[in-house]
Amino acid sequence: MDFGTAIRLYFSNYFNFQDRARRAEYWWPVLMQFIAYVAMIFVSGIFGMLGDIGMILIWIPMVLYWLFGLACIIPNLAMAVRRLHDKDMSGFWVLIWLVPLIGFLFLLFHFVTEGTPGPNKYGPDPKRPTHDVF
Repeated sequence: MDFGTAIRLYFSNYFNFQDRARRAEYWWPVLMQFIAYVAMIFVSGIFGMLGDIGMILIWIPMVLYWLFGLACIIPNLAMAVRRLHDKDMSGFWVLIWLVPLIGFLFLLFHFVTEGTPGPNKYGPDPKRPTHDVF
């Protein structure tokens, strides 16, 4: 799965909490958000070097990134649930994120490891879809 396909799936499955998601489907949007963050820091730094007017303009990329982050909360949650479904786990396990450090490490482990091969109770394997031949 390439970057463009993963981003398209990320935004087209905005409210999809039902299916399964591959690792690439999860990590490409994470990279997109990281790139947006680095770009915001870079543009803010350039604005900061402009002097007094730059100190006024420095908030523009920060506010835009904040709005972008707000717009990504629901698809991030949906993607995390679908990623846990790929591991044949309930989406409610995403709430373990609320436990400091342990929750982060638990979710990180499950987000970087491969999902269960073949179909599970949440749907067919997104990495190896089966095609019925008649």
